[in-house]
Order: sequence, then structure tokens, then C-alpha cells
Amino acid sequence: MGFFSKLKEKIASKKVFNDKKEEEKYSKGLEKTRKEFSDKLNSLNKKYKKVNQEYFEDLEEMLIMADIGVQTVVKFMEKLIDRARKEKIEDPEELKELIVDELFIIYVNDEILVNKINYAESGPTVILFVGVNGVGKTTTIAKMAKKEKDLGKKVLLVAGDTFRAGAIEQLGEWGDRLGIDVVTGEENSDPSSVVYKGVEKGKNENYDIVLIDTAGRLQNKVNLMNELEKMNRVIGNFIPNAPHETLLVLDASTGQNGISQAKSFKEITNITGIVLTKLDGTAKGGIVLAIKEEVNLPVKYIGLGEKPEDLEVFDIEKYIYGLFKEMI
Repeated sequence: MGFFSKLKEKIASKKVFNDKKEEEKYSKGLEKTRKEFSDKLNSLNKKYKKVNQEYFEDLEEMLIMADIGVQTVVKFMEKLIDRARKEKIEDPEELKELIVDELFIIYVNDEILVNKINYAESGPTVILFVGVNGVGKTTTIAKMAKKEKDLGKKVLLVAGDTFRAGAIEQLGEWGDRLGIDVVTGEENSDPSSVVYKGVEKGKNENYDIVLIDTAGRLQNKVNLMNELEKMNRVIGNFIPNAPHETLLVLDASTGQNGISQAKSFKEITNITGIVLTKLDGTAKGGIVLAIKEEVNLPVKYIGLGEKPEDLEVFDIEKYIYGLFKEMI
């Protein structure tokens, strides 16, 4: 039994979503990408009575437009065509199931990338957030802070982005709104000095989670790399094996530009996972698959709306459902 059939069974027996609200969130959040996928796939299946070379060429173009990425699509098409021939599938409607199966296989690829946060066994868990300006990094930190606070954890925010105008105030405002402590420094001061104060406070005052904002000046990679290395040293000196996570925040609507950012950040620091924001506002949701194939990093969280509770732990089954719910 393929993934598609198993997912249909799990959906029917209500073993995928925690509740109706979560199902609706994924459905609504991936609506734009699903419309792009489903409408074009249905048009394709009406256009062709039989699967042939022209059908596969049109399908390839459709997938590239969904921002899955050329490299990923080429590999995907090779596998799909080979499987369709082996299974003697000629009906485009029958091929739909194979398409879903192979998209799932792209992501899993013999291993489920760990999407869980690596929490510290004792002492504070330190999570560093990196990403260029404008991707929603500070807002994402606030959303995660609320999630952790709602679980009963003592949370500390650290305003380590001392260079972007308004970044310190923005995080401070979120702290006030959520009732969460924030460690700040002067604008344009050394970010590592603010991180030092934050990690010291986190350890000495028994915080469970320390979330650290950082500058995203990717245009000067050497300076940024040195800055992040210094932060990592400062954190590690206080708390062994910290930071426990370094999450890269990407804006889903930037598509392939987001992949380039992921590759660049991966070169300069140890990224442990991706937070993909604004997925609900774009038809380029295929970027999730491109990230796995081209950068081999797990997507740990996705943003499916503007409210703090719209930051969701990424789940491949829920994602595939969100893309193909009319078929399932």
C-alpha cells in the first residue's frame, strides 16, 4: 500500500489531526498552493486522455511553477515516469496517486527528518534565530515564546539584533504584550554582550527557554559569521552543548530566493532547522520539498497565519493533506 492510500485511511479514522480546528488551519493555510496544484492538475487531466510525453512535460512545468525547484522536479519526474511505465499507468486520474506518493518520498527519502525541538535535559534550552531582515523573524520568536509560555514554561527573550532600527523595541513590545521578560542592550552595541546578559539571566534565574534574536546582515557574510561564532562561544561558555537549536527563518513567498538564503546561512553557521513563515500567503508552498532536497534541513515550524497560535509544528502528512485534500 502506497503513502496516498495509507494517508486516506488515517484521515478517515481521524489519526492525522488533533482536532477539526487544526485540520482547518492546514487546509486554509495551504489553500493558495493547493489551488495552484489542484486546478492545474485537473486541467492537465482534462486536456489529456492518456499519459504521454507531452503530459509529463506539462506536469514538469506545473511543478516548477509551484517552486519545488528545477533540480528537485527533474529527479521527481524521472522517478514518476519510471514508476508509471513499470505499473503500466496510462490514465491521468490513476497517475494522481503516484504523484502524491512520489512527492511524499521526496521529503522522507528513507528518513524522516526530525522536526522536534531538541530541548535540554536540564537547565534552560537556548534557541538562536537567524535570517535576513523582513522574513518575520522577530514575530516568529514571539509566536514561539507564546507557545512555550502556554505550555507552562518560563520564557526569556533576548534582543540580540542590535543593528536593525526598531528591532529591540519590536521584541520589547512583544514581551510586554505576552507578559514575557526581555533582555535588551543599546542600539548598535555588541550583540554578544546582550546575549551574554541574556544567557546569564536565563541560567541564574532558572528559565526553561531562552529565545535569542540575531542580526541578519547576509550581505556581509564574513562579519555575520564572526558575529554568530562569537555568540555561540558566549552561549557555550555558560551552558554546555548550547545553543540547542539554531533555527533559520525563511519567508515562503520568496520561493527560490529562500533556498539561496538557506544555502548561505548553512555555510556560515550550524543550522538545525527551518521556520517557514507566511506559507498561507503564497502559492509557492512547494518550497518545503525543495528545502529538503536541496538543503537537507528539516522544516520544524510553519506559519499558517498572523496570530501567535498560527505557528504550527511541521508535519509532512498534514502538509500533503493540505495540498491534496480534494483527492483524499
